[in-house]
Amino acid sequence: MALIVLAADKGAPGVTTAATALAAVWPRPVLLAECDPAGGDLAYRLPAVDGGVLNPGKGLLTLGATARRGLDPAQIPAHTQKVIGGLDVLVGLTHGEQAAGLTWLWGPLGRALAGIPEADVIADCGRLGAHPQLGDLMAEADQVLLLARATLDHVAHLRERLSISKAHGVVVIADPRSYRASIEEVRRIVGPYVGFVHGLAHDPKGAELLRGQWGGRLDRSLLIRTARDLAGRLVTR
Repeated sequence: MALIVLAADKGAPGVTTAATALAAVWPRPVLLAECDPAGGDLAYRLPAVDGGVLNPGKGLLTLGATARRGLDPAQIPAHTQKVIGGLDVLVGLTHGEQAAGLTWLWGPLGRALAGIPEADVIADCGRLGAHPQLGDLMAEADQVLLLARATLDHVAHLRERLSISKAHGVVVIADPRSYRASIEEVRRIVGPYVGFVHGLAHDPKGAELLRGQWGGRLDRSLLIRTARDLAGRLVTR
């Protein structure tokens, strides 16, 4: 099915939160994959389905250890874990130093994730620039979305990144008080470079709920409501 990559340029404004929210409301079977070479924190953010903690040592690191002779989509489920709410996740590296021994992994990983037949994959790729080999994974994606805040410095960096990348869309992390105006302003500046510009609410309270309380108050949060709109837009694409 489809591989959707989320990443950011300078500042990485909430890529992990955005990827998790999007995966939580995705209307089809989905895997959330933490693919940030700098290291991730899903293992410490999200509780396991039994209410315990995720195993930070099981995920991308164990997958890489078993895939040196080739990586097939069928290998991936053995390295995933399930979090509360039922979402499947592939936990990322725990720190950036581990990426030094996995420079070969990103291209094969992208092809394997894109080849999973029974689920879409939302990949959190963190901040771009420090790990050029991440481009090998992004080249396999059906859609690459870059996140940015609606500030002058973020949009300036975003426009430069778009001029040298193959991103398909932009997600604006926008203040709810000026949500539509912020998205329209970013669309005016970067519209010529991408296929679409959409929004996601900057909602710290919703992000905290996303760390463990699924359903109820979380479903009513601005973060989840705008993530559901974004998911619908992406699926139709």
